[in-house]
Amino acid sequence: MVNTRLGRERRHVSTFSLSFLDIMACGFGAVTLLFLILKHDASTALDSDSTMNAEARWLTEDIRIGQLELVELRNSLDSMGNRILDARGQSERALDDLNQRKLELNAQVDPEEQVALLRKQVEELKNETALLQDAGSGDNTRKFLGDGDRQYLTGLKLGGRRVLILVDSSASMLANKIVNVIRRRNMADSIKRKSAKWQRAVRTVEWLVAQLPDDSRYQIYTFNTKASALLPNTAGQWLDASDAATLDEGIEQLQRTIPENGTSLYHAFQTTNQFSLRPDNVFVITDGLPTQGQSAPKKSTVSSQARSSLFNEAVKVLAKGVPVNVILFPMEGDAAAAALFWTLAVNSRGAFLSPARDWP
Repeated sequence: MVNTRLGRERRHVSTFSLSFLDIMACGFGAVTLLFLILKHDASTALDSDSTMNAEARWLTEDIRIGQLELVELRNSLDSMGNRILDARGQSERALDDLNQRKLELNAQVDPEEQVALLRKQVEELKNETALLQDAGSGDNTRKFLGDGDRQYLTGLKLGGRRVLILVDSSASMLANKIVNVIRRRNMADSIKRKSAKWQRAVRTVEWLVAQLPDDSRYQIYTFNTKASALLPNTAGQWLDASDAATLDEGIEQLQRTIPENGTSLYHAFQTTNQFSLRPDNVFVITDGLPTQGQSAPKKSTVSSQARSSLFNEAVKVLAKGVPVNVILFPMEGDAAAAALFWTLAVNSRGAFLSPARDWP
């Protein structure tokens, strides 16, 4: 009996029992799980640091580019400031000359007329100063890239709330000489489009629309034996000059246009009456007098006198009181065109221009 009890007591206090091994196994599992958790967090932190470093590099590059653009803007501002100072200096010198000449005019003939002339010069200088101050305050509706500064055409009135541009797309716009017009008229359409004279007309339209104020409206018509809106679904409508997408679409359509057929200025001028609100500025890009009127001529040739009569008939259907600005390209054998178009421009309070070969 005694031996049996002693044996049981020894088995009860053994350090290698099943419960002790379970506890050790659980502890080892807990340590392993903790190691795995800590290892995962370390890799996540490393990825996070890599992402932050990449974003820091991007932000640093943006700051560098912004600093370069800021330097360019400051340089432009300094240049504009110098031009303003120069204009102000000219204005002040003109004022000094005016004060000096006032003292000398007492002994001269018609002193009031000379004083008025000097005052006019001062006002012109003041206006130039104001234009320089306003320069850079807004962008053109469309960019136009060319050689040199083409803004010297101060005779053209580029403003207006509703501007209508009429572009001659007849066969004569293929060349300056009749024999070359006949040759090119029988060539492929791709060659016709690339004709130097027609490309010059396209660039002229680009230059004009690039000068339109953002708050103005416009419309472009092409004309040969008939007149039609450059964008067919916009006939009789005014388009917003601030809509750059429509402007680009119109220029692309003009570049695809093929010069062909005769010239009817009658139908071109008749478009000025097709709007609910008539245009307040009209530009005509052409190279000579019309070859037909409201209908096709009965003869295959039209004399210079007949073409002048067709021009006068076309002027009669033009909307009254609208300034007409004429840009006349050269054409062989049409000597009366310049005089008649110049008269039209002057009588309508517009401008007449026969540009240099390298314009625009």
